[in-house]
Amino acid sequence: MTTKVLSVVKLLIMLAIIIGLPAFVYFECPEFIDQFRTMESVNDFLEQYKTAGVFVFIGLQIVQIIISVIPGQFIQFAGGYAYGFWLGYLFAIIGVALGTSITFYFARILGRDAIHTLFGKKRISKFINQLNSKRSFAIIFVLYLIPGFPKDLITYAAGVSQLKFKALLFLSLVGRTPALMGTIMMGSMLHKESYFGLIVLGIGALVTFIVCFFNRHKLTAYADRIYQKLLNL
Repeated sequence: MTTKVLSVVKLLIMLAIIIGLPAFVYFECPEFIDQFRTMESVNDFLEQYKTAGVFVFIGLQIVQIIISVIPGQFIQFAGGYAYGFWLGYLFAIIGVALGTSITFYFARILGRDAIHTLFGKKRISKFINQLNSKRSFAIIFVLYLIPGFPKDLITYAAGVSQLKFKALLFLSLVGRTPALMGTIMMGSMLHKESYFGLIVLGIGALVTFIVCFFNRHKLTAYADRIYQKLLNL
């Protein structure tokens, strides 16, 4: 079996898992999907099935990381609403860690050719080259730090780069934490009907995203200098 054929086979297996299984559930178990269409129905489910709800929430967070086009803010917001700030953060960060781990090794098993086919060679190669550079730690940290930035493509690129798994996991968890906490706190505030705090936090998150996005190169350079200083200690 040639390398190209093997890559296609791996890609088909991946698509079957991340698209085929959700499609099967969507068409064959619509009553299950209906429980997650609105914020109210999600919270009704989590309230009804206390222990099972926790595992479903963590599972949704894992799926969101693997299927990178799914926005995670809605899931995290629901977690804050249902479980409060600290438990919501705990369950979300567990899901993020597991999802990141699965995605990283998923990409590593599939190989670069399959990832190129899935996301486009030009797009993914840009990330891979950055992750293989000496500034990889700074770049990853800053990209994960920006609220609302599509981060999960980075994990796929990392899986076929020279980056070590432990480094990626640490940087992703630390970098994601501020935005993750902010979103979960907003859900918790909505549950407590703290609308003024919710508005202030929402505006703060928007301003943070704008500032970080337009200054991402400066932030990367600053993080890179800190990283170099740490290496010289």
